[in-house]
Amino acid sequence: MTPDVAPTVEETATDIAEMEVRGAATIADAAAAALADQAEASTADTPAAFRADLEAAATELYRTRPTAVSLPNALRYVLRGLEPEDDRDGEESKSVDRLRTETVARARRFQRDLEQAQDTLGSVGANRLRDGDVVMTHCHSTDALACIEAAVDDGKHIEAIVKETRPRLQGHITARALREMGVPVTLIVDNAARRYLDDTDHVLVGADSIAADGSVINKIGTSGLAVNARERGVPVMVAAQSIKLHPDTMTGHTVEIEMRDEREVLEAEDYLEIATDETSGAKGDGADGDVTDEGRLEAVDGGLTVENPAFDVTPPRHVDAIVTEHGQYPPESVVVLMRELFGETTTDPWRA
Repeated sequence: MTPDVAPTVEETATDIAEMEVRGAATIADAAAAALADQAEASTADTPAAFRADLEAAATELYRTRPTAVSLPNALRYVLRGLEPEDDRDGEESKSVDRLRTETVARARRFQRDLEQAQDTLGSVGANRLRDGDVVMTHCHSTDALACIEAAVDDGKHIEAIVKETRPRLQGHITARALREMGVPVTLIVDNAARRYLDDTDHVLVGADSIAADGSVINKIGTSGLAVNARERGVPVMVAAQSIKLHPDTMTGHTVEIEMRDEREVLEAEDYLEIATDETSGAKGDGADGDVTDEGRLEAVDGGLTVENPAFDVTPPRHVDAIVTEHGQYPPESVVVLMRELFGETTTDPWRA
């Protein structure tokens, strides 16, 4: 019998694929809700058929954004209880009704925990901040901001040194959010960070994902900041909800570093001016001489390349603590939390 995927699952998958649903927490919440809908809508009359329906729904969702860490994590969490259980006679001990109830309950619990995660994380992180501390930030992270907001709500006076974070200037978003909290902000260019570390008590950053060995994948520039901070004796705190943990790395999976549009770094007009070959007069490829069919800036002679990596990897030795809604962890211990929440990993992230 062909597995039956509920219409709401297909709609959710489309919304995620087309980025109508975006952001780590929002994607995870939508995936969990879709699996609950699938469990409730399934007309399967055997446990095996019910599992097939749920796994088909998980596959449909997973294919939309396979590199978005929070999505497979939601699938793992909700569907971990689906493995067969045999009684003494070798018969299936879980009925379809029981599997349905357990799956919906896990989905709802995941959603409740997710809704409270950032506030809880903020309270944990705030305990590391003292009254009068100066915090240096990089990029924009609502998890990192939650720690500062909780500290301010506790009556602590916190000041911030905010790196502008080229090329998209996400630091401006952070500065605006901090000023709305009443936090005094000093906005600096990225290259000035080392100069201001002597005035800093904590470096506080978020994470795109965290590997099993405690390596932190975050906005490009995080690694260099952490190295400089370590040299100056400034502790580095990473704030990240547990949906940012990357269980696939327990089995040697490497995290892919996204390369973004070069035009975030250099406008096509400026690129052409720099790339001009004075000898031949060549100014670039294509009808307008600015970009290739793939959207890449490219000179005819290949003499100028623009690279725009979105993330870098900070080794665990440069991180003092990873703060999650489940508490704070030395980076080398975060794998314990991964196993506790998501189990071991296989080819399909929902199979225990």
